[in-house]
Amino acid sequence: MLFLLFGFASSVTAKITAQQVAIVINTQDADSRLIAYYYQNKRGIPQENLIEVSIPAGNNSISEKKFNEIYRQIKKQTPDAVQYYALAWSKPFKVACMSITSAVAFGFDKAFCAQGCKPTRLSAYYNSDTGLPNDDLNIRPAMMLAGSSLAQVRAMIDRGVASDQTKPEATAYLMSTTDKARNRRSWRYPVIKSILSERINVELIKGDVLKDRDDVMFYFTGLTRVAEIKSNQFVPGAIADHLTSSGGNLFGVRQMSILRWLDAGATASYGTVVEPCAFTQKFPNPGIVIERYLDGESLIEVYWKSVAWPGQGVFVGEPMASPYAETNNLSSKEI
Repeated sequence: MLFLLFGFASSVTAKITAQQVAIVINTQDADSRLIAYYYQNKRGIPQENLIEVSIPAGNNSISEKKFNEIYRQIKKQTPDAVQYYALAWSKPFKVACMSITSAVAFGFDKAFCAQGCKPTRLSAYYNSDTGLPNDDLNIRPAMMLAGSSLAQVRAMIDRGVASDQTKPEATAYLMSTTDKARNRRSWRYPVIKSILSERINVELIKGDVLKDRDDVMFYFTGLTRVAEIKSNQFVPGAIADHLTSSGGNLFGVRQMSILRWLDAGATASYGTVVEPCAFTQKFPNPGIVIERYLDGESLIEVYWKSVAWPGQGVFVGEPMASPYAETNNLSSKEI
Protein backbone atom coordinates (compact mmCIF):
# COMPACT_ATOMS: atom_id res chain seq x y z
CA MET A 1 0.00 0.00 0.00
CA LEU A 2 2.86 2.42 0.79
CA PHE A 3 4.34 1.89 -2.65
CA LEU A 4 0.99 2.78 -4.23
CA LEU A 5 0.52 5.76 -1.94
CA PHE A 6 3.91 7.21 -2.65
CA GLY A 7 4.04 6.20 -6.32
CA PHE A 8 7.16 4.03 -6.18
CA ALA A 9 7.94 0.59 -7.60
CA SER A 10 9.01 1.41 -11.15
CA SER A 11 9.91 -1.49 -13.43
CA VAL A 12 11.45 0.21 -16.48
CA THR A 13 15.06 1.16 -17.24
CA ALA A 14 16.26 4.01 -19.44
CA LYS A 15 15.98 3.32 -23.14
CA ILE A 16 16.27 6.79 -24.60
CA THR A 17 18.30 6.91 -27.77
CA ALA A 18 19.62 9.88 -29.70
CA GLN A 19 17.01 9.18 -32.39
CA GLN A 20 14.25 9.73 -29.83
CA VAL A 21 15.32 13.28 -28.93
CA ALA A 22 14.64 16.34 -31.09
CA ILE A 23 16.32 19.68 -30.42
CA VAL A 24 14.19 22.77 -31.06
CA ILE A 25 16.13 25.86 -32.16
CA ASN A 26 14.91 29.45 -32.01
CA THR A 27 16.33 31.13 -35.11
CA GLN A 28 15.89 34.58 -33.52
CA ASP A 29 18.19 33.68 -30.62
CA ALA A 30 21.89 33.59 -31.54
CA ASP A 31 22.78 31.36 -28.59
CA SER A 32 20.05 28.86 -29.40
CA ARG A 33 21.81 27.48 -32.45
CA LEU A 34 25.11 27.28 -30.56
CA ILE A 35 23.44 25.36 -27.73
CA ALA A 36 21.70 23.05 -30.17
CA TYR A 37 24.86 22.19 -32.09
CA TYR A 38 26.78 21.64 -28.88
CA TYR A 39 24.12 19.28 -27.58
CA GLN A 40 23.80 17.54 -30.92
CA ASN A 41 27.53 16.86 -30.94
CA LYS A 42 27.64 15.67 -27.33
CA ARG A 43 24.69 13.29 -27.70
CA GLY A 44 24.86 12.31 -31.36
CA ILE A 45 21.40 13.69 -32.19
CA PRO A 46 20.61 13.10 -35.89
CA GLN A 47 20.57 16.14 -38.15
CA GLU A 48 16.95 15.44 -39.11
CA ASN A 49 16.02 15.85 -35.42
CA LEU A 50 17.01 19.53 -35.41
CA ILE A 51 13.86 21.62 -35.63
CA GLU A 52 13.92 25.33 -36.41
CA VAL A 53 11.23 27.81 -35.36
CA SER A 54 11.11 31.59 -35.10
CA ILE A 55 10.22 33.02 -31.68
CA PRO A 56 10.61 36.67 -30.62
CA ALA A 57 13.82 36.64 -28.59
CA GLY A 58 14.27 38.09 -25.13
CA ASN A 59 10.71 37.82 -23.82
CA ASN A 60 9.85 35.70 -20.78
CA SER A 61 6.46 34.76 -22.19
CA ILE A 62 4.64 34.35 -25.49
CA SER A 63 0.93 34.38 -26.21
CA GLU A 64 -1.27 31.37 -26.78
CA LYS A 65 -1.82 32.47 -30.38
CA LYS A 66 1.89 32.82 -31.16
CA PHE A 67 2.68 29.54 -29.45
CA ASN A 68 0.06 27.65 -31.46
CA GLU A 69 1.71 28.85 -34.68
CA ILE A 70 5.10 27.65 -33.40
CA TYR A 71 3.68 24.38 -32.12
CA ARG A 72 2.28 23.52 -35.55
CA GLN A 73 5.74 24.12 -37.03
CA ILE A 74 7.36 21.90 -34.39
CA LYS A 75 4.91 19.07 -34.96
CA LYS A 76 5.31 19.30 -38.73
CA GLN A 77 9.10 18.94 -38.51
CA THR A 78 9.19 16.20 -35.87
CA PRO A 79 10.26 12.73 -37.09
CA ASP A 80 7.95 9.91 -36.03
CA ALA A 81 10.59 8.25 -33.84
CA VAL A 82 10.97 11.31 -31.58
CA GLN A 83 9.63 10.88 -28.05
CA TYR A 84 11.21 13.90 -26.29
CA TYR A 85 12.12 17.53 -26.99
CA ALA A 86 15.13 19.57 -25.85
CA LEU A 87 14.38 23.30 -26.15
CA ALA A 88 17.62 25.15 -26.87
CA TRP A 89 16.97 28.55 -25.27
CA SER A 90 16.38 30.27 -21.93
CA LYS A 91 13.60 32.65 -23.01
CA PRO A 92 10.66 32.30 -23.39
CA PHE A 93 9.92 29.91 -20.53
CA LYS A 94 6.20 30.62 -20.33
CA VAL A 95 3.19 30.42 -22.66
CA ALA A 96 0.34 32.50 -21.22
CA CYS A 97 -0.64 30.45 -18.14
CA MET A 98 1.47 27.36 -18.93
CA SER A 99 5.18 26.64 -18.82
CA ILE A 100 6.75 26.27 -22.23
CA THR A 101 7.91 22.71 -21.50
CA SER A 102 4.36 21.62 -20.70
CA ALA A 103 2.89 23.53 -23.63
CA VAL A 104 5.30 21.79 -26.02
CA ALA A 105 4.64 18.42 -24.39
CA PHE A 106 0.84 18.56 -24.40
CA GLY A 107 -0.05 21.38 -26.73
CA PHE A 108 -1.54 24.51 -25.20
CA ASP A 109 -4.51 23.54 -23.03
CA LYS A 110 -6.07 25.76 -20.36
CA ALA A 111 -7.00 22.66 -18.38
CA PHE A 112 -3.33 22.60 -17.35
CA CYS A 113 -3.67 26.14 -15.95
CA ALA A 114 -5.36 27.47 -12.83
CA GLN A 115 -6.43 30.88 -11.60
CA GLY A 116 -6.04 30.85 -7.85
CA CYS A 117 -5.75 27.77 -5.67
CA LYS A 118 -7.23 25.13 -7.94
CA PRO A 119 -6.11 21.77 -9.26
CA THR A 120 -5.09 21.34 -12.88
CA ARG A 121 -5.26 18.45 -15.33
CA LEU A 122 -3.43 15.26 -14.38
CA SER A 123 -0.58 14.24 -16.65
CA ALA A 124 -1.13 10.78 -18.14
CA TYR A 125 2.67 10.40 -17.98
CA TYR A 126 2.71 10.70 -14.18
CA ASN A 127 4.50 7.65 -12.71
CA SER A 128 3.97 5.81 -15.98
CA ASP A 129 6.11 2.84 -16.96
CA THR A 130 6.04 3.66 -20.65
CA GLY A 131 9.35 4.21 -22.39
CA LEU A 132 7.59 5.61 -25.47
CA PRO A 133 5.43 8.50 -24.25
CA ASN A 134 4.48 9.78 -27.68
CA ASP A 135 3.63 6.37 -29.09
CA ASP A 136 1.67 5.30 -26.01
CA LEU A 137 0.25 8.56 -24.62
CA ASN A 138 0.58 11.17 -27.38
CA ILE A 139 2.90 13.18 -25.10
CA ARG A 140 6.42 14.33 -25.91
CA PRO A 141 7.98 15.55 -22.64
CA ALA A 142 10.16 18.63 -23.06
CA MET A 143 13.09 20.04 -21.12
CA MET A 144 14.86 23.38 -21.56
CA LEU A 145 18.59 23.55 -22.24
CA ALA A 146 18.64 26.85 -20.34
CA GLY A 147 21.04 28.70 -18.10
CA SER A 148 22.33 32.03 -16.88
CA SER A 149 24.87 32.09 -19.73
CA LEU A 150 25.96 30.07 -22.75
CA ALA A 151 28.91 28.77 -20.76
CA GLN A 152 26.63 27.58 -17.97
CA VAL A 153 24.38 25.70 -20.41
CA ARG A 154 27.39 23.96 -21.93
CA ALA A 155 28.68 23.06 -18.46
CA MET A 156 25.27 21.63 -17.54
CA ILE A 157 25.23 19.53 -20.72
CA ASP A 158 28.75 18.30 -19.96
CA ARG A 159 27.69 17.22 -16.47
CA GLY A 160 24.77 15.27 -17.86
CA VAL A 161 26.93 13.47 -20.41
CA ALA A 162 29.63 12.77 -17.80
CA SER A 163 27.07 11.22 -15.44
CA ASP A 164 26.11 8.29 -17.66
CA GLN A 165 26.48 4.88 -16.03
CA THR A 166 28.74 6.23 -13.27
CA LYS A 167 26.62 4.72 -10.46
CA PRO A 168 28.08 7.17 -7.95
CA GLU A 169 28.20 6.78 -4.21
CA ALA A 170 26.07 9.79 -3.38
CA THR A 171 23.40 11.14 -1.05
CA ALA A 172 19.79 12.27 -1.29
CA TYR A 173 19.26 15.29 0.99
CA LEU A 174 15.64 15.86 2.02
CA MET A 175 15.28 19.16 3.86
CA SER A 176 12.50 19.84 6.34
CA THR A 177 12.54 23.63 6.56
CA THR A 178 11.14 26.23 8.91
CA ASP A 179 8.98 27.63 6.08
CA LYS A 180 5.68 25.90 6.85
CA ALA A 181 3.98 27.07 3.66
CA ARG A 182 6.72 25.56 1.48
CA ASN A 183 7.70 22.53 3.56
CA ARG A 184 4.78 20.57 2.15
CA ARG A 185 6.74 17.61 0.80
CA SER A 186 8.42 16.75 4.10
CA TRP A 187 5.66 14.39 5.22
CA ARG A 188 6.88 11.98 2.53
CA TYR A 189 10.48 11.94 3.67
CA PRO A 190 10.46 9.27 6.43
CA VAL A 191 8.82 6.73 4.12
CA ILE A 192 11.22 7.59 1.30
CA LYS A 193 14.14 6.96 3.63
CA SER A 194 12.62 3.71 4.87
CA ILE A 195 12.06 2.35 1.37
CA LEU A 196 15.18 3.60 -0.44
CA SER A 197 17.95 3.86 2.16
CA GLU A 198 19.34 0.42 1.25
CA ARG A 199 19.96 1.69 -2.28
CA ILE A 200 21.29 5.19 -1.61
CA ASN A 201 22.27 7.20 1.43
CA VAL A 202 19.24 9.31 2.43
CA GLU A 203 19.65 12.12 4.94
CA LEU A 204 16.63 13.81 6.50
CA ILE A 205 17.72 17.24 7.70
CA LYS A 206 15.67 19.61 9.82
CA GLY A 207 16.72 23.13 8.94
CA ASP A 208 17.05 25.59 6.11
CA VAL A 209 20.74 25.26 5.20
CA LEU A 210 22.80 22.45 3.72
CA LYS A 211 26.48 23.34 3.61
CA ASP A 212 29.84 21.89 2.56
CA ARG A 213 28.60 18.50 1.36
CA ASP A 214 30.55 16.83 -1.43
CA ASP A 215 28.16 14.07 -2.55
CA VAL A 216 24.87 15.72 -3.51
CA MET A 217 22.83 13.72 -6.04
CA PHE A 218 19.38 14.83 -4.85
CA TYR A 219 18.47 18.00 -2.93
CA PHE A 220 14.81 18.73 -2.24
CA THR A 221 13.70 21.64 -0.08
CA GLY A 222 11.04 24.30 0.32
CA LEU A 223 12.11 27.94 0.63
CA THR A 224 11.87 31.19 -1.32
CA ARG A 225 15.68 31.37 -1.35
CA VAL A 226 18.20 28.67 -0.52
CA ALA A 227 21.46 29.70 1.13
CA GLU A 228 24.92 28.20 0.71
CA ILE A 229 24.10 26.01 -2.29
CA LYS A 230 27.43 26.85 -3.94
CA SER A 231 29.27 25.52 -0.89
CA ASN A 232 28.11 22.03 -1.83
CA GLN A 233 29.48 19.74 -4.53
CA PHE A 234 26.84 18.29 -6.84
CA VAL A 235 27.53 14.92 -8.42
CA PRO A 236 27.19 14.88 -12.24
CA GLY A 237 23.54 14.17 -13.01
CA ALA A 238 22.30 15.77 -9.77
CA ILE A 239 18.70 16.94 -9.42
CA ALA A 240 17.77 19.80 -7.08
CA ASP A 241 14.73 22.02 -6.57
CA HIS A 242 12.91 24.18 -4.04
CA LEU A 243 9.15 24.27 -3.64
CA THR A 244 8.17 27.91 -3.98
CA SER A 245 5.81 30.01 -6.08
CA SER A 246 8.02 31.49 -8.78
CA GLY A 247 11.23 29.50 -9.00
CA GLY A 248 10.34 28.83 -12.63
CA ASN A 249 10.54 32.55 -13.41
CA LEU A 250 14.06 31.95 -14.68
CA PHE A 251 15.13 35.58 -14.59
CA GLY A 252 12.94 36.82 -11.76
CA VAL A 253 14.22 38.46 -8.59
CA ARG A 254 11.30 38.12 -6.17
CA GLN A 255 12.27 34.55 -5.34
CA MET A 256 15.30 32.41 -6.17
CA SER A 257 15.33 31.19 -9.77
CA ILE A 258 15.90 27.50 -10.39
CA LEU A 259 18.86 28.55 -12.55
CA ARG A 260 20.79 29.12 -9.32
CA TRP A 261 20.81 25.33 -8.82
CA LEU A 262 22.40 24.90 -12.23
CA ASP A 263 24.91 27.66 -11.50
CA ALA A 264 25.86 25.71 -8.36
CA GLY A 265 26.45 22.48 -10.29
CA ALA A 266 23.13 20.63 -10.49
CA THR A 267 22.19 19.02 -13.81
CA ALA A 268 18.44 19.70 -13.60
CA SER A 269 15.84 21.68 -11.69
CA TYR A 270 12.13 22.44 -11.75
CA GLY A 271 9.95 25.38 -10.76
CA THR A 272 6.58 26.95 -11.43
CA VAL A 273 6.11 29.91 -13.78
CA VAL A 274 2.85 31.16 -12.25
CA GLU A 275 1.44 30.99 -8.72
CA PRO A 276 0.65 27.30 -8.06
CA CYS A 277 -0.48 27.52 -4.44
CA ALA A 278 1.06 24.86 -2.22
CA PHE A 279 -0.22 21.80 -4.06
CA THR A 280 2.43 19.09 -3.82
CA GLN A 281 0.99 17.62 -7.04
CA LYS A 282 2.43 20.62 -8.91
CA PHE A 283 5.95 19.80 -7.76
CA PRO A 284 8.23 16.77 -8.09
CA ASN A 285 7.56 13.80 -5.82
CA PRO A 286 11.07 13.09 -4.47
CA GLY A 287 10.38 9.39 -3.96
CA ILE A 288 9.50 8.87 -7.60
CA VAL A 289 12.50 10.89 -8.79
CA ILE A 290 14.98 9.00 -6.62
CA GLU A 291 13.70 5.49 -7.19
CA ARG A 292 13.27 5.77 -10.94
CA TYR A 293 16.70 7.37 -11.33
CA LEU A 294 18.23 4.51 -9.32
CA ASP A 295 16.35 2.09 -11.58
CA GLY A 296 18.24 3.47 -14.58
CA GLU A 297 15.72 5.80 -16.16
CA SER A 298 16.97 9.03 -17.72
CA LEU A 299 16.62 12.46 -16.20
CA ILE A 300 13.76 13.67 -18.39
CA GLU A 301 11.81 10.49 -17.64
CA VAL A 302 12.17 10.56 -13.86
CA TYR A 303 11.54 14.29 -13.47
CA TRP A 304 8.51 14.40 -15.73
CA LYS A 305 7.03 11.23 -14.24
CA SER A 306 7.31 12.73 -10.75
CA VAL A 307 4.94 15.68 -11.31
CA ALA A 308 1.23 14.88 -11.33
CA TRP A 309 0.08 18.36 -12.44
CA PRO A 310 2.99 19.77 -14.51
CA GLY A 311 1.12 22.38 -16.55
CA GLN A 312 2.47 25.36 -14.61
CA GLY A 313 5.99 24.00 -14.06
CA VAL A 314 9.11 24.29 -16.22
CA PHE A 315 11.77 21.58 -16.47
CA VAL A 316 15.37 22.67 -17.06
CA GLY A 317 18.31 20.30 -17.47
CA GLU A 318 20.12 17.75 -19.63
CA PRO A 319 17.41 15.30 -20.63
CA MET A 320 19.45 12.18 -21.35
CA ALA A 321 21.56 12.07 -18.18
CA SER A 322 21.43 8.51 -16.81
CA PRO A 323 23.85 8.00 -13.91
CA TYR A 324 22.38 4.67 -12.86
CA ALA A 325 21.67 3.15 -16.28
CA GLU A 326 23.23 -0.11 -17.38
CA THR A 327 25.77 0.03 -20.20
CA ASN A 328 23.50 -1.57 -22.78
CA ASN A 329 20.79 1.06 -22.16
CA LEU A 330 22.93 4.10 -22.94
CA SER A 331 22.43 5.76 -26.31
CA SER A 332 26.02 7.02 -26.28
CA LYS A 333 27.20 3.41 -26.44
CA GLU A 334 25.04 2.80 -29.50
CA ILE A 335 26.50 5.59 -31.65
